[in-house]
Amino acid sequence: MGWMALVLTGGLLVLIIVKERYRPLLVLLIVLANTALSSIPSILALTVGPQIGVISIPHLMGDISLKIDSLSAWFILIINFTSITGVLYGTGYLKSYSKLKANLEMHWVFYILFHLSMVWVCIFDHGVAFIISWELMSLSSLMLVIFEFQNKQTLKAGINYMVQMHLSVVLLTLGFILLYINTGSFNFEALALLPAGKSSVWIFVLLFSGFAIKAGFIPFHTWLPHAHPAAPSHVSGVMSGVIVKLGIYGIFRIIMYLRHDWILFGEVILILSIITAIYGIANAAVKFDFKMMLAYCTIENIGIIGIGLGVGLMGIGNGNQTMAILGFSGALLHTLNHSLFKSLLFYGAGSVYQQTHTRNIERLGGLIKKMPITAVFFLIGSMAIGGVPPFNGFVSEYIIYNGLFTGLLNVQGISQSILLILTITGLVMVGGMSLITFTKTFGVIFLGNPREDFPHKPKEASFIMLLPQYFIVAAMMAVALMPQFFFSYANKVVMNSFGSVFPVPTVALLPIADNIANIGMITLIFIVLIMSVFGIRWLIVHKRPKVAYETWGCAYVAPVRKAQYSGRSFTRSFGQLFSFLVKERKNVEKIPKEKLYPVAYNFSTHYYVDMLERYFVTPLAKRLTFTLNYFQFIQNGQIQSYVLYGLFFIILIFLGTALNFIY
Repeated sequence: MGWMALVLTGGLLVLIIVKERYRPLLVLLIVLANTALSSIPSILALTVGPQIGVISIPHLMGDISLKIDSLSAWFILIINFTSITGVLYGTGYLKSYSKLKANLEMHWVFYILFHLSMVWVCIFDHGVAFIISWELMSLSSLMLVIFEFQNKQTLKAGINYMVQMHLSVVLLTLGFILLYINTGSFNFEALALLPAGKSSVWIFVLLFSGFAIKAGFIPFHTWLPHAHPAAPSHVSGVMSGVIVKLGIYGIFRIIMYLRHDWILFGEVILILSIITAIYGIANAAVKFDFKMMLAYCTIENIGIIGIGLGVGLMGIGNGNQTMAILGFSGALLHTLNHSLFKSLLFYGAGSVYQQTHTRNIERLGGLIKKMPITAVFFLIGSMAIGGVPPFNGFVSEYIIYNGLFTGLLNVQGISQSILLILTITGLVMVGGMSLITFTKTFGVIFLGNPREDFPHKPKEASFIMLLPQYFIVAAMMAVALMPQFFFSYANKVVMNSFGSVFPVPTVALLPIADNIANIGMITLIFIVLIMSVFGIRWLIVHKRPKVAYETWGCAYVAPVRKAQYSGRSFTRSFGQLFSFLVKERKNVEKIPKEKLYPVAYNFSTHYYVDMLERYFVTPLAKRLTFTLNYFQFIQNGQIQSYVLYGLFFIILIFLGTALNFIY
């Protein structure tokens, strides 16, 4: 911890004086140094045992416990890998913003703070220190989101993000205060001491709600579709790949100390998660802004991770260790997988935006000819996020499905069986809608012909922007080819975290582990077979002369750009089917009755605001603002009033202490 603080301080001092062109390299070195300092104890925590330390601040917070256990280690390693790829990609992506020198200087400073604050969130076991790190993470990520603060829409998205993140902090703070009142401790371990009762339930509800805002569960999701389009693409990749996962980390951390009401909490999380997954992917399917579409896909995948958490809790409540381990392990593995393919997709989207300066897929087309490597990477990410074998997304979803079917065969009570059946059905629907979403997105952006001529010709992204994507694809294929290795460590994290509930390892997992190993072997055989077929084909035809012929066009070969499928036409039937979740707005110019032969007729359609945001969040925010306006007299600008406020607060504290209301 001390070495990381030293690297941070020294790095920031050097960053101020170093020349502008060397700053990205220096930031990379700082991130690499802190990655090494945090990854080494994390690897030890996964392989040997927890790494524990203490920081003493006698007159402020007392002894602050530091702990990297296997759960912390899993998330720290994900944070470090994604943060490194973000620096590499951002180095190339931000070159087009070279004129915004002040923006760039502050951006790299906050990126370093952002990386370290996320690591600290996973290290601190003390509630107050955890909240401070959480707040630092929120503020630094806010500054990264509003990189282009000169844009009013970016500032609006930043304010939206700031308000919701501070609501998260308020809920977490209230939860830790109640925890201290009931147990006399701010540490997470104190959650295990809470007896069954209303106060305990409220503590878990407050903490879960605070973490759910960061994770993006509905109805706490509304910051995601605004923040991701506003942020630079490498920031979007890191935020979607990592920062929302810290909400998952927090939920994992509190449920591992849960000692009662497992089935109740599991059912609540399961219901919330499947609704989140369906709602997220349904909105993603109809969006034309590809970064907003990816933001809703993040919400969908948070729902899938939440399904794993719910299955795990229900497994504990039913005394089914296999169901619990499969649920929790699947959630952990999907956390890793999502961080990989979602950062890959955001980096690909950033490359497209950099070359075309638009996020509207309806203006794009044929980019596979101009950006072939980006197209291949985006296709790999699209197939992985859809759970299509032989990519890594299939592995984690397969484990979660196993947990659901294991529970379906073993749970007690008709209500649990019905819930699991509906969850399986919903998860199947989510997979199908994900394929629709990315078939539309990839097809419209990269296939066909250009729908619009841009001022400059799009070209392939620079090497420094492609390099991190190679690393990510390599990591994805490692999970796909060696799933048993990653599953074994996810299983170890679960056993270490929930060992007090299930102290004896189960042998029922052995057949599932063998199946997972077979998946890796089949994946390897499939890849070798595909490469062999294309290799043989290349050997046969590479020396033959190439002759191009025009395709038969039914006697009409003139290109018509508007005759191509658009994103709207592709998802029209889907939008009508799910009109209760996604609202369509049409702009139509009516033809006057007297104008029988109109010269021009314009028609446009788009799917507008988020339904939950429009009908739930926004009215609630307006009502809250209306109420708070009655208290504006408190902030009157008079120093005398502020002095009186201070005296009143001091007297209140004195009386509370004297009457033993405050200890």
